[in-house]
This record gives sequence, structure tokens and C-alpha cells, in this order.
Amino acid sequence: MAQLWGGRFTKETDKKVYDFNASINFDKRLMERDCEGSVAHAAMLAKCGIITKEESTKIIDGLVAVKNDVLEGKLEITDAYEDIHSFMEAKLIERIGDTGKKLHTGRSRNDQVALDMKLYTRLEVLYVDAAVKKLLGTILDIMTENTDTYMPGFTHLQKAQPVTLAHHLGAYFEMFKRDRDRLKDIFHRMNYCPLGAGALAGTTYPLDRDMTASLMGFYGPTLNSMDSVSDRDYLIEFLAALSIISMHLSRFCEEIIVWNTNEYRFIELDDAFSTGSSIMPQKKNPDIAELVRGKTGRVYGALMSLLTTMKGLPLAYNKDMQEDKEVSFDAIDTVKTCLDLFEGMLATTKFNKDNMAKSAVNGFTNATDAADYLVKKGMPFRDAHKVIGELVLYCIDEGISIDDCSLTKLKEFSELFDADVYDEISLKTCVSKRLTIGAPGMEAMKKIIAVSRDYLEHDWQDSEFE
Repeated sequence: MAQLWGGRFTKETDKKVYDFNASINFDKRLMERDCEGSVAHAAMLAKCGIITKEESTKIIDGLVAVKNDVLEGKLEITDAYEDIHSFMEAKLIERIGDTGKKLHTGRSRNDQVALDMKLYTRLEVLYVDAAVKKLLGTILDIMTENTDTYMPGFTHLQKAQPVTLAHHLGAYFEMFKRDRDRLKDIFHRMNYCPLGAGALAGTTYPLDRDMTASLMGFYGPTLNSMDSVSDRDYLIEFLAALSIISMHLSRFCEEIIVWNTNEYRFIELDDAFSTGSSIMPQKKNPDIAELVRGKTGRVYGALMSLLTTMKGLPLAYNKDMQEDKEVSFDAIDTVKTCLDLFEGMLATTKFNKDNMAKSAVNGFTNATDAADYLVKKGMPFRDAHKVIGELVLYCIDEGISIDDCSLTKLKEFSELFDADVYDEISLKTCVSKRLTIGAPGMEAMKKIIAVSRDYLEHDWQDSEFE
């Protein structure tokens, strides 16, 4: 059992206690980040005269060699070590001798853990953001091609008013755009370096915390050593953002599932993103959409788990905080996989435009426009609402749409109807008249698509890392 401590103890840790306490099986994914932090720390120690330049170079070269050997499969991370930090330091000392023992000068495992997790999470924020951006690009491409693809808009899952596919997907574009805003905020808020905080009260060594922060791309050092080692707000925020992304994916998946039903037939999922039945040969199931929808609960669980872990913890570091890693790793992996699969599914989906338009007509989505037609002819809106309601009831009984009614029949409900009504209540007219910003009219949608395209072309990550 390789540990970084033990001088104060007179007997070995019980094996069951050691296994319960160890984190190597899951924190080994922090290996590269641990190396990055240690390299910066060693460089700073030399600059501050705490170790020599030669010692620093020897340590840095040794760390990089250990990292490369692990990445190339020449060196295995095993559970003979308590955590990834003990593994890296032990292997360094094996290779370069006593000089390796100087690496931990002015550093605690507490600020080392805090740094590694923050470095790892910072990268994952960028990866998730890139995946959301890719999905936004796919959504925008579909919007651009479907500004005149008419479909019913819904409230309460009831057909309400006609919209376009571009407009409907535009709602999801806005949702995922807000997700990126949240990720950007998290990145900016978390990008301060805890290294140098020590166990909780800093150190007597003359460290240059600004240097280490700069070497690793942080804006600067954290400003309170106790908060530095006990802060997990950034992880909670990230899990909250991942939960909202999952919720948005789940809502979209629900609609994909509904649209894929035989009753709607709005879409045809690509074979590569569907599955069949072991008993029913006719089935083509939207399993990917259902799994993405289902995994939302898993991500929510990670958020609630970490919130509960942190509730009531006194300052500063407590071992409870080791529980931040497994749930976070799982949630991050889950959301990245869901984003990747969902984007692929959406990009290959075929939209049945005729079925969408027929559904809008047969669902009386132009009823409001028919009432507005009568209002323009001089009828009070409340009376027009009643007339169209009675007309819809008649059409339901007859199994027809308003558009199918003859002018003679329409005049039985109101003499104000004239031949121009058919153009006024066509899907094209109903949609095209809605031209306020955010509405589904083609001209309004073209403006929004242009704004959205410009948004994707000016990426916050580009400006962050210029």
C-alpha cells in the first residue's frame, strides 16, 4: 500500500479501510492534470529559489516521462497506490531518486486535489460547450432549410396555431444557446487557481501563486486558502448546467418520439439511430431518443448527490469531498455521449413535410386566423370566437377542415365570409402574416437565422484563448 503519509502512525492501515479510503480506481483519469499542476509547481519552486533550477528540470522531465509512459501503455496505474497523486509522486521518486521528494514542498494534497479537479472540470466545460455548439449548428442547418415547412404548433399537446419547422426548432436553438451562456459563466467564475493554498492556511514558503496560475491559464490565484481547498461550487454549477442540458435534450427527445409514431409520422429516423424488435418485425424504435430522455434522471442524481454531500460540511477540507469525483465523472461522460448521439440522430432525420402540413390543416390550427378574418370584417372578437367555435364543431362532426367547407356552408355561420377567406386562412398566409421578431413568418425567421448564424461564427472560446 503506497501512501504519502505514515510517519505519525505505528501500525499499517487495515486493508478494508485502505480500500474504502482509496480513490485510485476513479481519480486515475486526473493523471494528466496532476502532471500539469506538478510541472507548474516545480517551475515556480525553482523561480522562487526554493529548489534549484537543475532539480526543477529533473522533476519536470521525470513527471513528463511518467505521464507519457502511462499514455503509451508502458506503465499501468494500479490500486497498489492510494490515489493518482501518490502514484505520480512514487513513480517520480523511483525514477529520479530523492530529488523527487522535493516536489511536494509548499504543497498539500488538499490544494493538489482541488487543482486537479478544477483543471479537469475546466477542460470538460470546454468539451461540453463544443458539443452543444455542434448541435446548434445542426439545428440551424435544419432551420435554414425549413422556413416554409408548415406544421402545427402545440399547447397542452393540442394543436394550436400553424408554425414552421424552422420556428419550432428555433425554440430549441434558444434553449441550447442559453446552455452555452451558462457554461461560459461557469468557466469564467471557476478559472482561478487554488494551488498554494496548502492544507487550509497557505504556507511559509515564499511561493509565487500568480506564476503558477498564469502557467496553467488561470486568471489568477484564489483569494482565501480555506475556501480554495473546500470549494466545490464550480462542480455543483457544472452539474446544474449539465442537468439543464439534459432536460433540454429530454424535451427534444420526447417530441422526436411523438413525431416518430405511426399516428404522427412527422419524421423518419435513420436506421443507424434506431433499433428493431426481437418479436415484431415491423417495429422501428426510437431507442436512442428514449435512452437520452431516460439518462436525464441519472444526471439529476449526480447534482443532488453532490449538493447533499456538501450540505453541512464545516471548513475546510473534509474527506466527504472525495465523493465529488465519481458522480461528476459519470454525469460528464453521460451528457457528452448523449449530445453526440442526439446530434447524429437529428442530423440524419428525414422530415415528412406533407404530413406536417396536413396535420396543421386537420387540426384547425387556422381557427384563430378565421376568427381574426371576421373581426377585420367588423365582427366583435368575442362573437367571432363563438362563430368559429361552432364552425369547428361542425367540421369535427363531418370529419373535414375549415378549408374544406364551401363558401355557401361558411355563410350559414356568418354572412361576413367571402371568397377571400380561403387565402386568408391558408397555412402560408397564417404563418407569413406573423412577422414580429420571434414569430414564425418567413421574413422574421430569416432575420433570426442570420442572427443565429452570426452567433455561431463568433465563438466565446475563440476570444478566450486568443
